[in-house]
This record gives sequence, structure tokens and C-alpha cells, in this order.
Amino acid sequence: MITSCSGSSGSQNLTWYKNATISQITEDPDHPGDFMRISIGISAQVFYVSKKDSSYKTLLEKLNQSLKKGKAYNIGIENKTNIIKQVNDIQ
Repeated sequence: MITSCSGSSGSQNLTWYKNATISQITEDPDHPGDFMRISIGISAQVFYVSKKDSSYKTLLEKLNQSLKKGKAYNIGIENKTNIIKQVNDIQ
């Protein structure tokens, strides 16, 4: 698997992980009611999905597809927060 990180930020202030796959999804032990902990790639970089985000179900569905089926996505991480804000199909 090849994962690359793009430092370009758009209007939403995101850092993009291109062609990334998920290696683990768990409840955040420190804040189980608020966040899911998401590990990207074999280097196990840890990010989070907020359960309070309006897109939570859609984001988690795509992340689960990546984990279970090995599907790669472009994943947008909000700068300075480590929170996943977008999961896009690869074009």
C-alpha cells in the first residue's frame, strides 16, 4: 500500500491523505461518547471522527468499507485537530 500526504490546504483547511486505507477503527478510550479512533495505513497514524459531526454516519460507513474491503480513499484531515472531515472516492 502506498499512502501519500499532501500539504495543500483548500478553503476547509484540510491535509489530504491520498489513496489511503484504514487499518483499525475503535472507540476512543479517553472520549468514547464523542470520538471514534481511526488508524490510517501500516504506520498506524491515528486520527478521529467526531460522533457529533453531521456527516458521522457517512464518514464511518466509508471508513468501514476501507477497513473491511481494503478500499482506498482520499481522506481529508482538519489541520491542527487530527479530525477526519472528508472521505472522498479516488477520481
